[in-house]
Amino acid sequence: MKIGTIDIPQTSALAPMASVADLAYRMMAKRYGAALITGEMCSAKGLCYGDRKSAELLSVSDGERPMAVQLFGDDPVTMAEAAKKAETYRPDFIDINMGCPVPKVAGNGSGSALMKSPRLAAQIVEAVVSAVQIPVTVKIRSGWDSGSINAPEFAALMERSGASALTVHARTRTQMYKGRADWDIIKAVKTSVSIPVIGNGDIDSGRAAADMYRQTGCDLVAVARSSRGRPWIFANITHYLKTGIEPPEPCLAERMEVMLEHIGLICSHKGERLGMREARKHAAWYIAGIKGAASYRNECGKLESYEDVRGLAEYIKTPR
Repeated sequence: MKIGTIDIPQTSALAPMASVADLAYRMMAKRYGAALITGEMCSAKGLCYGDRKSAELLSVSDGERPMAVQLFGDDPVTMAEAAKKAETYRPDFIDINMGCPVPKVAGNGSGSALMKSPRLAAQIVEAVVSAVQIPVTVKIRSGWDSGSINAPEFAALMERSGASALTVHARTRTQMYKGRADWDIIKAVKTSVSIPVIGNGDIDSGRAAADMYRQTGCDLVAVARSSRGRPWIFANITHYLKTGIEPPEPCLAERMEVMLEHIGLICSHKGERLGMREARKHAAWYIAGIKGAASYRNECGKLESYEDVRGLAEYIKTPR
C-alpha cells in the first residue's frame, strides 16, 4: 500500500497505544518487522501550551520509519497549530485520533466523541491538512454505540476533507476494548472510500491477519494489545502471510531474553529509576500465560532495578 509517496509493505502495523507504545516498544515492534509505526497520542492543547511531556511524545527516530505521530483535540484552530509543531519533529504522517474511548479524552469532546460530530471532525481534518505538508491520516471506530454505527459515512467525509488514509478499530466507543470486533464495518468502510484503509481489532496471529485481509479487503492490518509482551507477532504475521504456516511462539528462554532486551531499552531511554516503573507492566505481559505466571506477576510489581529483572528471568528459566 502507499500513503502519500511512501510505500508500506502489506504485512502488519503497530497501532497507537497511549502509555504503552513508547520509543522502546516501537523499536521492538520495528525490529520484528512492523510495517508502519504510530506513536502515542499527544494532546494538541498541551503541545500548543508548551507542555514538555506532550512534546516528548512526538520524538521520531529514523529507525522507526515510516512513522506517524498522533494528535487529539476538538478545536480545528488548535489542532492546526499543533500539527505545525508536530511536523517539525519530521514524522512521515500526522494521524488524528478520533477513536480513543477513555473518558478523559472522549468526555472532553475529543477522540471517539468526534464520531458524534462529523461536521466538526471534517473541519479538524481540513484545518490540519491545510497546515502541514505531509499526509494526514485519521483513526476512527465503528461508531459511538450500536445504535449509531456511522463509520462508512464518516470515513467518506474524512476522505473528502483531505485524509490520505484511515484506520478503523472495528468496535464502538461503548464497547471500549470488549467483545468481538465487527470486521464487516472495515469492509463497509473500504467500499466507501478510495484511500487506503487499515483494519484494527482482534489481530492476534498470522491467521487472523490473513482472515482480515480476505474478509475486509483492507490495505493493511494493525496490531495493538496482542503485541504486548509479544513483539514477535509482527514477524509471525509476515511469515504466515508468505507461507500459510503459523510459527510457534518463542520458547521460554527466548521469551525472557526478548523481555530483557526490551526492558534494557526502556531503561536506556528513560533512566533506570523511571524506566523500571514503566517496565513492571511490560514484564507482566511477557510472562502472561506461562506456568506460574500468577506468582511471577506479583514479583513484577516489585521490580526496582534491571538486575532485579535479570534475576527474575533467570529464575523463571530455571527448570524445577
